[in-house]
Amino acid sequence: MTVPPTPAPLAGFRIVDMSTVLMGPVATQVLGDYGADVIKVEPPEGDVMRHAGMARTPRMGAMYLANGRNKRSIVLDIKQPAAKEALFALCRSADVFIHNVRPAAMQRAGLGYEDLRSINPSIVYVALVGYSEHGPYANQPAFDDIIQAGAGVSGLFVRAGLDEPVFVPMTVADRVTGLTAAHATLAALLMRERTGIGQAIEVPMFETLVQTVLGDHLNGQAFEPPIGESGYSRLLTPHRRPYRTLDGYIAATPYNDKQFRAFYAAIGRADEIDSNPLLGSQSARASNYHATYAQLAEIIATRSTDEWLALCRAHEVPCARVNSIDDLLVDPHLEAVGFFERGEHPSEGRIVQMRPSTRWSSADVSIRRHAPRIGEQSVELLAEAGFGAERIDAMLAEGSTVDGRPGPRD
Repeated sequence: MTVPPTPAPLAGFRIVDMSTVLMGPVATQVLGDYGADVIKVEPPEGDVMRHAGMARTPRMGAMYLANGRNKRSIVLDIKQPAAKEALFALCRSADVFIHNVRPAAMQRAGLGYEDLRSINPSIVYVALVGYSEHGPYANQPAFDDIIQAGAGVSGLFVRAGLDEPVFVPMTVADRVTGLTAAHATLAALLMRERTGIGQAIEVPMFETLVQTVLGDHLNGQAFEPPIGESGYSRLLTPHRRPYRTLDGYIAATPYNDKQFRAFYAAIGRADEIDSNPLLGSQSARASNYHATYAQLAEIIATRSTDEWLALCRAHEVPCARVNSIDDLLVDPHLEAVGFFERGEHPSEGRIVQMRPSTRWSSADVSIRRHAPRIGEQSVELLAEAGFGAERIDAMLAEGSTVDGRPGPRD
């Protein structure tokens, strides 16, 4: 009996992706992993993120190799009429159009929601912006660092005891916003399946990250009138950090009553749980995280990392070794679950990729396409859009598109 191929969750959906840098490409990477046909529309010079990280060949950097997977690339210089016509042709059959260009610029280019809705009434139009267009910050430029600062992330480090604000050393604003855009797109597609109605969606970085920050830290300001200050004390105490051991560092978090009792019993200090009013219950610890975590820091400094890992795991107390980036590459759990996929990229040679983190019982969520070169599918996609060979050749000659297919010239 022939086993039918495993379907991808978004097979048959087409995404026209005119986003650049990171938050948009993160969103469309997720949608591509789920099986959508993601058409990455790039200017002739390509997405700037192609330059991020080390590269074997120009414009094929490490970050792009990760976020560019499961997509097809077409070059369209939309300042030229033929390229803009091609973009409209792609959008006529698309389910989603996504971009991170300022809305005013998209309106001037004739690529606003109403423009695309006029040729495809059911399209889901997703605009990723720095700040909502309905507020006074609308026209301000926004990048990950700017949003981390403005949304309060950097200032949290001062509340937590550092001398000055710092940035989280990863693109947290871009990635959180990209994931938000992905699930908003999925919700809009589900709504369209039920109602037949398309949608315009605004996904702002600032508001998205503020919601993330205040979800933890609104605290007493959640009430009117306020019943206390902002900030969740457990997250802000300076003692909430990896603890120093005799030979390194460990993260250990006894959290509930059972775990605290197990931890103190394991070190021979069980009587302290009932005799110390700061430790005896979840509510008592919640009012005294600073003192509770300070005591944990003193205790953990007395043994080695391996000793603490063994003790905590034996008594089901959450713990972890503090890994470096390089440690992750040889982590035994990640190896066991096949997290890293190694294979041959058509132009970049042997590469390492991270598979989608979710597992599905009966769906294909996987890496099906390696990140394409600039315009690698330009000719293919123009032909799919109904452009004949002569028109495509004319567009190549005038520079409104680029043929990025590998060939003998490489």
